[in-house]
Amino acid sequence: HPALSRRYVLCEVVSEDPRCRQCIEDRALGLAVRDAITRVHGDYGLACCSISFTVKYLNAYTGTVLLRCRKDSYRLLCSALPFVRYLESRAQRYPCFLNTLHVGGTIRTCQKFLIQYNRTQLLRLLQNCTSEEERQCIQKSLLSCSLTEEQSQSGDEEEDDGTE
Repeated sequence: HPALSRRYVLCEVVSEDPRCRQCIEDRALGLAVRDAITRVHGDYGLACCSISFTVKYLNAYTGTVLLRCRKDSYRLLCSALPFVRYLESRAQRYPCFLNTLHVGGTIRTCQKFLIQYNRTQLLRLLQNCTSEEERQCIQKSLLSCSLTEEQSQSGDEEEDDGTE
C-alpha cells in the first residue's frame, strides 16, 4: 500500500543561541522546513513533500527532531533541510541549522540509531572529563541508554520494507 510507505528523518537542531532551544516547537519547525523546501524546490517540491509530512517527535531539551514524509519524497525533504537557517518564535528569529542524523523506514530504527548515537556522544564526553564528579555523571547517563518496549499508540509503526 503506497500510503503506508514512509520515511522518518532524524535530525538535531544545532544553535549557538541558548534561547533557540526554548522556541523549538512543532509548528515553528514545520514552517521552517516547509519554507526551506519552497525556496529550494518551489511549489512543486512543497506539494510533493507536504503529503503526509509531519513533525512526529520533538525534544526541545536535546534538540532532537523526527520528521515523517512519504518514501517517494524523502530525498526532496532531506536536500532542503540544510537550508533551514533559523527558527522563528514570538516574532524573534533564532539562527540554527538542522543536522540530519539518520533516515529510517520505521520510528523504531530511528530510536535504535539515536540510542547508539547518544552512547557514542557520551563516550566522547567521558574521554574529555576533567573531574571525577563529571565522569560519574556521564557514566550514569551511559548506563541509562536503553530501549524500552513500548506499544505504538498511533499504529504508525509499519514494518520495514528493507529499502533504507
